[in-house]
Amino acid sequence: MTAEAAMAIPVLVVFALTLVWALMAASAQIRCVDAARAGARAAARSEPEAQVLEAARSAAPGGAEVAMERTGELWRVRVAASMPGPGPLALKLHAEAAALAEDTVGVTQ
Repeated sequence: MTAEAAMAIPVLVVFALTLVWALMAASAQIRCVDAARAGARAAARSEPEAQVLEAARSAAPGGAEVAMERTGELWRVRVAASMPGPGPLALKLHAEAAALAEDTVGVTQ
């Protein structure tokens, strides 16, 4: 084995592991977005809070935190999840979705 190969192989392994980590982080972020949307849709349909939270948690990455609130005519659902990684690669992922509450549709003021 040459010296160039001895240097190149560890660099390629680290590069491949970084790519795998980045793909896992992107997948977890997409799951957070999907979970927030699912929760907001459920809340907009006036489902009970427990069902809204369950809908969001079932689509979220494991260990995600889910919060919901109503502000005016909108239901907002926030999802936050931790993405483990070595040192500075550990991330806190966030997503938020809002949906118009169905009980406000067609109501004139």
